[in-house]
Amino acid sequence: MIEPFLEGLTLEQALAAKRVFIIDLEILKNLPCKNARLLVAPIALFFLNEKKELMPIAIQLFQDKASDNPVFLPSDPQYTWLLAKIFYNNADATYHQSCTHLGFTHLLMEGVVVCAHRNMSPSHPLFKLMAPHFLYLLAINARGLQKLINENGWIDMTMTVGRCGMFDLIKRGFKQWRMDVHGIIPNDFKARGVDDPTVLPNYPYRDDATAIYKAIHNYVTKVVQFYYDSAEKVINDDELQSWREELVLSRDEGGVGLMGVPGENGKFTTVDQVIDVVSVIISICSIGHASANFQQYAEYGFPPNYPGIMCGEILRDKKPRTLKDVLKTLPNKETTLDIMVITKLLSARGTKSLGDFEVKYLYHPTCVKAAEEFCAELKIISAKIKARNQTLEFPYPWLDPEIVPNSISI
Repeated sequence: MIEPFLEGLTLEQALAAKRVFIIDLEILKNLPCKNARLLVAPIALFFLNEKKELMPIAIQLFQDKASDNPVFLPSDPQYTWLLAKIFYNNADATYHQSCTHLGFTHLLMEGVVVCAHRNMSPSHPLFKLMAPHFLYLLAINARGLQKLINENGWIDMTMTVGRCGMFDLIKRGFKQWRMDVHGIIPNDFKARGVDDPTVLPNYPYRDDATAIYKAIHNYVTKVVQFYYDSAEKVINDDELQSWREELVLSRDEGGVGLMGVPGENGKFTTVDQVIDVVSVIISICSIGHASANFQQYAEYGFPPNYPGIMCGEILRDKKPRTLKDVLKTLPNKETTLDIMVITKLLSARGTKSLGDFEVKYLYHPTCVKAAEEFCAELKIISAKIKARNQTLEFPYPWLDPEIVPNSISI
């Protein structure tokens, strides 16, 4: 079925060459939606062509094989294939807005922030290290719950899934998320098989996120090793250990419920474990949120590109469609304007760049020097990204350290 799109390769050859990629959004299956709207739970195949472009070659909109669930292909009638891609993007946008953005940055880090306040004194060195990256998070989350995720609010009106379905999806996502896999950025790429630039060359998010994560890890290492020059100091730090205990405590018992937090027998036992956890938290508050948030207007502002909500019938067959059929599935002018206004607002940036802290808490010369070296490393990364983007047909500026803020503030 897909061999006509593999540039002369058999499927076996394309798989062996690691040129076929899959996205399976099974997590969306049977998700409850606002007003009984229906959301697809697609599987899509992509092929890395000779131009090193990752192109869609097959889309199945629902998980289970059925006569009314065909595999759509680029060879299908023009607007039928276009509609299949739009419905796929509606599902992808649902996962992005629910899990990638709200769930895995805003809400996940809210638990971490509250947990840190509960268990660490403001004078604790690790609290001071993380505090600049907690700025405004609780405030923006409170505002979002009142203005965006409230009943009959923006999410209910502009996303197929609605607020209740979004919360259900976030619950599903939390059951899968692990700090040691998804939080440690290089581990995430490796787990998904996209860490090797020779396999997937044009993946600027991977390249930029990895570079900044390493800079964060270097900075955190210098500070943490200064305060903890032995494993014993880690083991005997009651505030640190109680913080970890609540990080992994189940949500039913009032904890954050994080899985995959490094440690042994319920405790941090090495300095490296602490370094990894703090690096993950800082990277989510900066890299994770910046990459998920600041291109919202660029993606959602033109609904045919990345629709949050779809109207009308879902594709169930391959018969030819028209442009009129495509337009019928898109939101009306009022909803489109609402999407544009809010995503434009959410894409705005009002805080300082990563490393340029709004409030400084660490003043020991060792920590000050570490921060200065961190900023210098980020400037080098920024210069490389700017130079690369000048030669790209589709520039990726979203993780230029000049654009990445310290915290989740919008």
